[in-house]
Amino acid sequence: MRTLKTLAVIFVVFFGMGSVVWAQGDPIKVGFQGPLTGSWAYEGDLARKCAELAVKLINKEGGVMGRPIKLIVEDDAGTPRGGVLAAQRLIAAGAKAVVQTYGSPTVEACYGVYEEAKLLSIGYGCTFVGLTAKKMNYWFRTCGRDDTQGIFFADKVVPLFNGKRLALMHNFTTFAVGVANETIKALNDEIQAGDVKIVYNEGIRPEEQDFTPALTALKNTKPDLFYYTGHFAEGGLIARQSKDLGIECPFVGSNAVINSDFIKTAGDAAIGCLMTTEPMPADLPFIGAKKFLTAFKSEYGAIPDSPWAIYAADAVNTIAFAMEWVGLVNPSNMTDSTLLANVLHSGKVVGDGITGPLSFTREGDRVGVPNMLYIVDKDYKIVLYDANKHSELVDRKN
Repeated sequence: MRTLKTLAVIFVVFFGMGSVVWAQGDPIKVGFQGPLTGSWAYEGDLARKCAELAVKLINKEGGVMGRPIKLIVEDDAGTPRGGVLAAQRLIAAGAKAVVQTYGSPTVEACYGVYEEAKLLSIGYGCTFVGLTAKKMNYWFRTCGRDDTQGIFFADKVVPLFNGKRLALMHNFTTFAVGVANETIKALNDEIQAGDVKIVYNEGIRPEEQDFTPALTALKNTKPDLFYYTGHFAEGGLIARQSKDLGIECPFVGSNAVINSDFIKTAGDAAIGCLMTTEPMPADLPFIGAKKFLTAFKSEYGAIPDSPWAIYAADAVNTIAFAMEWVGLVNPSNMTDSTLLANVLHSGKVVGDGITGPLSFTREGDRVGVPNMLYIVDKDYKIVLYDANKHSELVDRKN
């Protein structure tokens, strides 16, 4: 029997040596729920690929205590109704744990379904603070929360660009409104002191496509920093239309705004756009990350350009680690959700994931997720912002 700590790293050793130990026991069904269709399908497809690769690597290393994982995939289309239906299908299919999903509104609609079924579920792309306010027993998330992003924007981005007049725009989703509200909360002292003023704080409807009326109103407030807290599907259009209207202040997106799809839509307007987000996959310093990304590139040709897909893989790893912890003591009940949740609620580091040590608070939040500032450079690459290299790109007067 293997000792715990790093299922992923143990696999790396075997894989690097060319040694493969395929799991032979009865499969453990693990569900994956994500937006494989709809406006967020780009993110859902990346997350599915990462979850499938995580399962493949675990199974090559011998599975979970000799049993392979079998991934069951359901599309939730990124909608609350789709989320509930996907959850019901995965429960009916006999999933022993579930990876779910991209989008806080979808999670909010369906994680209660898993809770009622007493089934462990791990969110990967859902940062709304209120998700853990209900104190679910069986729900956890591998990503961070909106309040840490709001604090990062207030403490790092605003002073970096000497922001005095701030414009905030959201898309009415739980996530986007949450980021905007958390940002304002984090800036409260500066606002009260008169050092910062929120000159615009309104929402747009993504389906409208033409955002020039809202952006014109925003422009008229003469902001010196524009923070869009919505999603990439409409974010590219907003960046492009902002440039066309002559909005000259820096454009900053929240952690759901910039990816390859955003860049494709925004075109030249993407250059110089900034984003507050958890570390991008290429910047993860961990051994497990480098090995996973090497395997992903070998499988698909390029590494993911979104952090959420990697958190989906670490949701798979979290489930596998928890099952091994339980299995060491109680092999016959290694898939029991109550026992698995108890392990995760304990606060211990259950294993070394792709995104770092995997541990959780009593409420189910991931511990220790940092934020960083990124920019789209002249080569249309999303890279860490460096004022010495990129400051001229942020000037949108050109």
